[in-house]
Amino acid sequence: MKKKIMLMVALLAAANVLSGCAITGNAADVVVAGTAGQEEEGGPGGTAEVETDNDQAGSLMTNGGAVISLSDLAWRTDSADAPTVYYISDISPETLVQVYDRLNWTPTGNVAVKLSTGEPPVSNYLRPELIADLVHQVEGTIVECNTAYGGSRAETAMHYQVAEDHGFTAIANVQIQDENGSMTLPVEGGTKLSENYVGAAFGDYDSYVVLSHFKGHAMAGFGGAIKNISIGLGSSEGKCWIHTGGVSRTSFMGGQQDDFLEAMGDAGKSVSDYLGHGERIVYVNVMNRLSIDCDCDGNPSEPDMHDIGILASTDPVTLDQACIDLVWVSEGNESFVRRVQDRNGLHTLENAETIGLGSRSYQLVDISG
Repeated sequence: MKKKIMLMVALLAAANVLSGCAITGNAADVVVAGTAGQEEEGGPGGTAEVETDNDQAGSLMTNGGAVISLSDLAWRTDSADAPTVYYISDISPETLVQVYDRLNWTPTGNVAVKLSTGEPPVSNYLRPELIADLVHQVEGTIVECNTAYGGSRAETAMHYQVAEDHGFTAIANVQIQDENGSMTLPVEGGTKLSENYVGAAFGDYDSYVVLSHFKGHAMAGFGGAIKNISIGLGSSEGKCWIHTGGVSRTSFMGGQQDDFLEAMGDAGKSVSDYLGHGERIVYVNVMNRLSIDCDCDGNPSEPDMHDIGILASTDPVTLDQACIDLVWVSEGNESFVRRVQDRNGLHTLENAETIGLGSRSYQLVDISG
């Protein structure tokens, strides 16, 4: 499924979504839960070429009470060579800290917590009361960048006001990293980009905790860790650069869909490489409020799926793939899967693995209960 979709077409189809988009991520041909969107036998994107032992696979329970067989997760493996994803079904301030702690990672120096501040009035951003304990534990500053597409977060002063209105300034210091422009990062081995533009204050931080609300997205199909470190950390000009596949820094319109998806992985790799390829950056995805619409949509669609849980990893590709696998086998997934397929969203994972951002195969460790 390699169809090209002009970004202009996607924008027109989702104009109500992008009024204030910082482009961070939900929904995708109608399918039956458990086989949703399987382009090839084995699940989203085909079967991982790894050894598995289904007799020992076991199962997990989601936050919504569904039981999922681990053997149904297409890219899960028992191989010790694969990165680990930690999973917990309960979604609370305590369990967010618990799953983060299992990463056994200690930030050093000045710590940034990257998240989406959410577009007003009613978007599905991660609530301050959920994340506050973790932000305090790492002594982090909440960081974001301005959007490139209008809305309430396109200008720095308005964006700070949104951060205050949504309760983030009450739990931590907040910085809009591109309020003073951009910083250039080199892209090594990218598909579309040779350089990436992040906020000018990006380099002021030594360690990054990336908190992502996993959901659908009108243009990327889905949004999680990869999107949060590419579009999310991109300055306004960086967002345009990624959207157009490295053609324009002043307009986000007119690029081809796969160029955009590949540029996200390229930009994410520049961030990962700068931070020691996982040494100074870790990732947590919260799978709640699984709307087909992004946190950049101020009036998102109500979710068709139940909440699933919280996942964490030092590898952004393996983390997003695990989340996709869980969506693919969950009830009520039709709209989400349709969104991903319509935008060719799995290509983001394909390219990200190809360029060395991370691995799609993963071990899954359930720490629930």
